Amino acid sequence: QVQLVESGGGFVQAGGSLRLSCALRGRISGFSELGWYRQAPGKQRELVAALTPSYDTLYGNSVKGRFTLSRANAANTIDLRMNSLRPEDTAVYYCRYKFDTLDYWGQGTQVTVSS
Repeated sequence: QVQLVESGGGFVQAGGSLRLSCALRGRISGFSELGWYRQAPGKQRELVAALTPSYDTLYGNSVKGRFTLSRANAANTIDLRMNSLRPEDTAVYYCRYKFDTLDYWGQGTQVTVSS
């Protein structure tokens, strides 16, 4: 069993920055995807950033150049640094861990960006 514990998020004005952190608890022997997704009201959940097993990082088109995903292996955490935030970045952000047939999601953390 794996638990994903998210922290960070909150309220920020446009142009500001926030950092989200996801701590992975449990037996982590590998992964096929490790990253963040988001879902805005009335919209489908979408990829924000994800780390692949080859340690490439995939970013959603709307966040490229503004968001940075990083992993602290020793602490088993993945962080999402979000800069130059826009009102359209407002959403619930979810951490995701996939490995083989396993697919775990965090509980979600709200990010609200005011104009």
